[in-house]
Amino acid sequence: MPNIPSDVPAMTLRQRMVEDMSLHRLSRATQRNYLRDVARFASWLGRPPDTATDEDLRRYQIEQSQTGQGAPAMNAAVSALRFFYTRTLDRPDLTRKLHRVKHPRALPTVLSREEVTRMLDATTSIKHQAILSVAYGAGLRASEVTKLKVRDVDSERMLLRVECGKGGRHRNAMLASDLLLLLREWWKVGRREGVMHPDGWLFPGQHYLKPICYRQVHRIAAEAAHAAGITKRVGPHTLRHSFATHLLEDGIDVRVIQVLLGHAQLTTTALYTRVATRTVKSVVSPLDRLGMFPGSQAAPPG
Repeated sequence: MPNIPSDVPAMTLRQRMVEDMSLHRLSRATQRNYLRDVARFASWLGRPPDTATDEDLRRYQIEQSQTGQGAPAMNAAVSALRFFYTRTLDRPDLTRKLHRVKHPRALPTVLSREEVTRMLDATTSIKHQAILSVAYGAGLRASEVTKLKVRDVDSERMLLRVECGKGGRHRNAMLASDLLLLLREWWKVGRREGVMHPDGWLFPGQHYLKPICYRQVHRIAAEAAHAAGITKRVGPHTLRHSFATHLLEDGIDVRVIQVLLGHAQLTTTALYTRVATRTVKSVVSPLDRLGMFPGSQAAPPG
């Protein structure tokens, strides 16, 4: 009888999970995180994860809490384990004792319009300026910026086609007139440098056949912010937050912003109402309308 390595079942489970995640169009980052969290659970369990019971999963989550694991990390583990047992093993009954942990969501960092201007001006090349301008001007995630192709720029309808959004969802993002002009300038420069092709990536990486990576986009954003003298912690997602907040302050309906951002739930977009300072300042307090204190005048009804 052949000697079968003991890790074959585990490797088979891993491969099946990878196939299931690809089938559900989960991003590479999500796939990597899910595999990591399931591997951590298997290590804690001390045996193959397909032999776990619902009580094992319950005890694992309790131990996570007792060791001071943060709510975001615990919830990430819940998502990974639910996917593994529900999709890969077809055992949703095992996850009934897993619970997501409630935690206050931190307010996003938002730049002022003047800070965005300084940041874009501080970029070191037209390519970098175009990358950050797309993140801000269209409100795209960094992963969405990296996956844009030249053909995704629809100048006739003034749209950017986002074909690989979060959760595999496709959508159309807005294409501002100034952004189109900048992208056309980048196209000319890229053509002269031999890195831009009609069927290629809008922002090629070190090799023109591969797109720029997420880490590089993050570095570009951080270096531009530092050069602009911005002390806030800034990444490419900060520009997306600023895009949404500035639209809200300009009076754009939050449901329209939800569509532009590609949010599945309105509650996610509504978070920006908490950081839209211009919107708050434009509201007249009912106390001011009373005009009861010395030197005050009752504000007219809104």
